[in-house]
Amino acid sequence: MNKIIEEIESAQKKETVPQFNTGDTVRVHNRIKEGNRERVQIFEGTVLKIQGGGSRQTFTVRKESSGIGVEKTWPIHSPNVEKVEVVRRGKVRRAKLTYLRGLTGKKAKVKEIMR
Repeated sequence: MNKIIEEIESAQKKETVPQFNTGDTVRVHNRIKEGNRERVQIFEGTVLKIQGGGSRQTFTVRKESSGIGVEKTWPIHSPNVEKVEVVRRGKVRRAKLTYLRGLTGKKAKVKEIMR
């Protein structure tokens, strides 16, 4: 890649990137602007996939809300993502858990890694 593009992307990256993997249950603290007010909204769910690289890297989180599956995708280096807390580590054997979209209830659970 061009050196100029690499310099611009490295300036936009965060210094500390949260460490989490696919299958982990995370709490994403998302900053929301409503007019002149600003608040933090928490979105808790399972990480379905992490894709991309560099400053373009994104992650998708899925949760069940009133029996309906809700997915949101955020850039890891976004200034709107305040922090990502790992609630529990999941044991998975795939990079992308798209099969969870067809499952509901207990079937949609990911086994936890006991440490």
